[in-house]
Amino acid sequence: MKVLIASPEVYPFVKTGGLADVTGSLPKALKKLGVEARVILPKHKQIPDNFPFRYRNLKVSCKISSKTVDAEIVESEYDGVIAYLVEKDEYFYRDYLYSTPDGDYLDNAERFTFFSKAILEAIKVTGYVPDVLHLNDWETALSAMFLKVHYKDDPLLSRVATLLTIHNLGYQGIFWHYDMHLLNVGWEYFTPEYLEFYGKINFLKGGIVFADIINTVSKKYSQEIQTPEFGLGLEGVLRKRSSDLFGVLNGIDYDEWNPEKDERIPAKYTVQNLEGKRINKVALQRAFGLSINEEVPLIATISRLSEQKGFDLIIEAIPQLFTFGVQYVILGTGERRFHEELQAIKTRFPDHFGLKIGYDNDLAHLIEAGADIFLLPSKYEPCGLNQLYSLKYGTVPVVRATGGLDDTIIDYNENPSLGTGFKFYGFTKEEMIEAIERALAVYRNKDLWLSLMRRCMEQDFSWERSAREYIKLYQLAMEKHGSNPGSI
Repeated sequence: MKVLIASPEVYPFVKTGGLADVTGSLPKALKKLGVEARVILPKHKQIPDNFPFRYRNLKVSCKISSKTVDAEIVESEYDGVIAYLVEKDEYFYRDYLYSTPDGDYLDNAERFTFFSKAILEAIKVTGYVPDVLHLNDWETALSAMFLKVHYKDDPLLSRVATLLTIHNLGYQGIFWHYDMHLLNVGWEYFTPEYLEFYGKINFLKGGIVFADIINTVSKKYSQEIQTPEFGLGLEGVLRKRSSDLFGVLNGIDYDEWNPEKDERIPAKYTVQNLEGKRINKVALQRAFGLSINEEVPLIATISRLSEQKGFDLIIEAIPQLFTFGVQYVILGTGERRFHEELQAIKTRFPDHFGLKIGYDNDLAHLIEAGADIFLLPSKYEPCGLNQLYSLKYGTVPVVRATGGLDDTIIDYNENPSLGTGFKFYGFTKEEMIEAIERALAVYRNKDLWLSLMRRCMEQDFSWERSAREYIKLYQLAMEKHGSNPGSI
C-alpha cells in the first residue's frame, strides 16, 4: 500500500501545534507496518536550512482563477520518510504559517487553493502515485474535490482514493463567495450540497462532501461533531456522511516524548526511578524565575492561547489557584487579548506564575518533565496530545471531559485503582477548580501520588495502535473509491 500524507505542517520541518506531530509521526509508524508512506507540505520560511533539500527540477503549474501559478517540488527526508515540499515564496515564505497575531492572511483562500492543487500536480511530476491520498484539515481538503471534478478522467489520478482527517472542526477555511473564481470550478458547486456555507465558501465542507472516507482524532469527537453543540454548522453534512465517518485516536511518538531517553531534559527518569523528576522540577522553576521549592505543587499548561483551550476559565481562576499554594507555568501563543491578560498576571504574581509567549520545543519537554500537574480545560478537544505526553512523564492531567480528553483519561476519584487523572464536565471555573483541588488532595499523600504517577507512565498511546486503525481506513477508502471512482 502506498500513502501520501498531505498537511500544511509536518514535524520536524515546521510546527505550530499537534497537527504537525501527528503528520510527522504517522508515516514513520506506517512504514514499520509495511506501508510506503510519504508526506507533502509547503516549503515554509520557518523550515530550517539544515534539512537535505534536493532540487530535481520538478515543476508544477496550477490554474488559479485566470492565472497560471508555477512552483517547484523539492525533496527532503527525515527518519527514513521521503518528503515533498511545495516551494512558492509568494505564498509560503512568510513570518507565520496561517495568520499574524492580528488575524488571518487575507489571501489564505488563494494560498491553500494553490496548495490543494499543487498536491495533485506533484503526484504527476514526482511519479509517486499513492493508493490513498491522506488529507489533513481545511488547508488540503479541496484536493478531494479537485480529484473528482478536474481529474476524474486522468489515468493516474482517477484511481487515487482519499481520506480526510479533521483535526479540529473549529478551523474550516471559510471565505467570502467572491473567492469562488480561485477554484476554477463552476458555480453549480456553490450550493448547500457542496461548498456553500451560509453564503460563503467552506473549504473543509468541500473535503467532507468529496472525500471517500472521513475521520476525526478520537471516537468521542467523531460523535460530538454530529451534534449542534460541537458541529459548528457542519453537523448536518457530517450526519449525512456518518457511515463514512470514523474516530481514530492520535498516538504519540515515544522516541520523541519519553523521559527514559529524552535528550532535551536535564535528568532522565523511569517508572522505577523517579529521582530525575525532582531535578527537572527545580530546573523548570529556575527557567521561569519561580521560587525554588520541591514541595510546592507545580501546575503547567502548554497550549494555543485561545477560548477553545479554556483560557477564559484559566485567567478567571488563577488568583484563586494561588491561594492553594501552587505555582503555575504556561507556554503558548495565540490571541492577543490572552497575551496581554497573562502578562498582567505575571507582573502581579512573579514568584508564582511563569509565562513564555511563543513555542519552544526544548522548554515544552522540560515542562512535561518538571511539572506535577498538567491542566487542559478545553471547551472542546478533538484529541489532545499534551495530556498523552503528560501521562508518559508522570505529570498528572486535569482535563475537561470532552472529545479525546474524555477518551484518554480515567478519573481517579471515580476509579482509584485505574485512574490516570482528574476530569470535570461542566465548562465552568468552579468545576475546574474543584477538579484541581481533588488533584491537590491526592498530591499531599505522597504514596498515593507516586502510585498515580507510575500508573500514568505505564499507559500506552504509541502510534502503532493508531497506525493499524489508519490502515483499516485506507483499505475502506480504496474499496469505496474502487466501487465508484468518479462519483460526486
